[in-house]
Amino acid sequence: MLRISVILLLFALPGYAHQLPDTIPGDYINRPEVKAFIKKLVAEQGFERDFLEALFYPVRQNEKILAKVNAPAEGISWQRYRKIFITPERIRAGVAFWQQHDSLINSISRQYGIAPEYLVAIAGVETYYGRHTGSYPVLQSLTTLAFDFPKRGRFYKKELVEFLLLCREERLSPLKLHGSYAGAMGIPQFIASSYRFYAVDQDGDKVRNLWQVADALGSIANYFKQHGWQSGMPVAIKAQTTGGGHLSMADTVARKPRYTLAQLQAAGVRPQGEFKADKVVLVQMNGKTTPEYWIGSRNFYVITRYNHSPKYALAVHQLAQAIRAKRTTP
Repeated sequence: MLRISVILLLFALPGYAHQLPDTIPGDYINRPEVKAFIKKLVAEQGFERDFLEALFYPVRQNEKILAKVNAPAEGISWQRYRKIFITPERIRAGVAFWQQHDSLINSISRQYGIAPEYLVAIAGVETYYGRHTGSYPVLQSLTTLAFDFPKRGRFYKKELVEFLLLCREERLSPLKLHGSYAGAMGIPQFIASSYRFYAVDQDGDKVRNLWQVADALGSIANYFKQHGWQSGMPVAIKAQTTGGGHLSMADTVARKPRYTLAQLQAAGVRPQGEFKADKVVLVQMNGKTTPEYWIGSRNFYVITRYNHSPKYALAVHQLAQAIRAKRTTP
C-alpha cells in the first residue's frame, strides 16, 4: 500500500508528473528518529504524514557528503585557501560579470547601500558567478547531515525543516532542487533558513529565484543590509605589528569588533594605509613563517555572518578589491 502511495504522491509533486520515482526504500524511512521527525513536522507544521513518508521513502545516505563536511576548505591554511579564490581567471570573470550586469548591480548597490564589488565577489567566491551552483539533491544532503552527522545534526535538522517550509511556501519541488553538499542553494548559496528570511524578488516576477541573477544579487545585498552593513565603511586593511602587546587582542575566529584604532595603536598595531572605523577587530592569519594581521571593520564582521570563517571574509574582500582595481584599470 505504501509503495502505491509513494508513486501517486511523488507524481503529484510539481515537475514530476512524467517521471517514475524510485520506489525502493532508502536508508531513512524506517529509522525511528526519522519517524519521530516526521511525526513532529505533522504536529507542529501541518504537513501531511503521507506526503512526508513518500518524500523520505527513497532518500539514501550520501557518503561523499559526509566526507566533504568533515574536510571543509576553511580547514586549510590561509595561503592555500587564498589561492583557490584570488586568481587572475576569477578576477577577469568577475570584471566580465560586472560589465554584463552593470546597470543591475549599480541599481542594487544604490538601493541597499552595499558596495557593488562585494556583491560581485560573493557571487564569485560562492559559485564562480553562477557557473557552479551545486549538483547534490538538497533533500538528500540535508537528510544525510541531519541524521548521520552528529556534530551538527541539530543544526541540519533545523535546516531540513526550513527547507520543507521553503518548498511549501514557494511551491517548489523538494526533489528537484540541487545545491552544495551542505544544502546551500543558488548563485549566492543560501541555506534554507537564509532563503526564507533574506531572499528577495528583485526582478518583480513574484518568485524569489536564487538561480536568477537579479534575485541572487538583490538577496546578497539584503542579507548584508539586514546584518548591519555600513555604507561607505571600509572592510579590512593589512596591519603592521611591533612588540607583543597585540597578541592577546588578535582573533583567529570571527568576533564582533570591540577595539578602537587607538587601542590597537597603543598595542603596537598600525594599519598599512588610511582606515576609518569606530570599532575594529584584529584578525590573525597564519602565514608561512610569521602570522599575518588584518584590521577588520563592522563590514568585515557582516561578511562573516554569511560564512563564519575569517578566511572566507578576507578572500571576499581581496577578490572584491582586485575586481574593482582590474575594472577601473584594464
